[in-house]
Amino acid sequence: MKIGIVLYPTYGGSGVVATELGKSLAKKGHEIHFITYSHPVRLGSFTENIYYHEVSVSDYPLFEYEPYETVLASKMVDVVKHEHLDLLHVHYAIPHASAAFMARQILKSQGILIPFVTTLHGTDITLVGKDPSFEPVITFCLNESDAVTAVSESLKKDTYTHFSTSKKISVIPNFIPVSEEKVSVDQKIRMRYSKIDEPILCHISNFRKVKRVEDVMRVFAKVNAVKPSNLLLVGDGPERFLIEELCRELDLCTRVKFLGKIQDPSLVLELADLFILPSETESFGLAALEAMSVGVPVISSNTGGIPEVNKHGVSGLLSDVGDVDDMAKNALSILESKETLDKFKKGAHKQALEFDINKIVQQYEDLYKEVVSR
Repeated sequence: MKIGIVLYPTYGGSGVVATELGKSLAKKGHEIHFITYSHPVRLGSFTENIYYHEVSVSDYPLFEYEPYETVLASKMVDVVKHEHLDLLHVHYAIPHASAAFMARQILKSQGILIPFVTTLHGTDITLVGKDPSFEPVITFCLNESDAVTAVSESLKKDTYTHFSTSKKISVIPNFIPVSEEKVSVDQKIRMRYSKIDEPILCHISNFRKVKRVEDVMRVFAKVNAVKPSNLLLVGDGPERFLIEELCRELDLCTRVKFLGKIQDPSLVLELADLFILPSETESFGLAALEAMSVGVPVISSNTGGIPEVNKHGVSGLLSDVGDVDDMAKNALSILESKETLDKFKKGAHKQALEFDINKIVQQYEDLYKEVVSR
């Protein structure tokens, strides 16, 4: 099958999942065409069955804002026509689904029928979608999609709550490759960041307010006061300066390392003993799953789709949003003994296996076949 995948190519979860999906489908023999404005960060170099089509927007003085949606639709038309695609799969509703609808209508006028699948990832529904100026467009695109998927039951529920649609939404969760065996830690590298008897806590995000990185720092401060520890922060964003100031205010900077953006965070996660995800809202919690896949238990909030990923008492522990005292208490309870930590590490890895890429990609293949055969 020849599949066009439209995505945001950056570090966000939707782009990571879309890229990994395409790479996995290519390995299974499908021809994958990525369509976006820059090379996806997780795509890597030359790979068999994978093609990249750059959407280039010219700077016209007439426009205050670049007309990306229109240029994207034109590029989709071009790729579908000349690469003879069977299907378009768009990740994130705005502007990808609306551009796909426009492309489908243009192609239909030329006698070419192309179905498109829309996958909802989270903020396109829970944040952008709540803006009244976007709601009519998103509702229309949901209803016009040949199939719609959401990454969690929580996101599916939110979509029906906020949009006037009766469209069937299939839940196909996010995924990552998970090794059957737990990863062994390189102790030489680990000792660069921590003494052998001191635990390492970790957080990965885009440092936006919704991620509540300040809570990460405050949870760490409480844990470190009882059990000397170290914190690795991966990512960057608008809240980083404030977090660095808080780090100095709490006198923790000798124990906190800001590592910035890292293309493959698994290399950092392998060093960690606990992952902290105190988000205000998460439609899935891909960062938590990435931690669990290398056997790292998760201390998280209980919002959105996180409880569908992080099983309380198995792969980690859940707390109410903003309850840093409870999160710190939970972290210390897991770190209390080697036996308890090992139990949660095994539970985290076992839970992650439920989201292994090989299990989930087949669900997308089945959906594609159903849509194309209509």
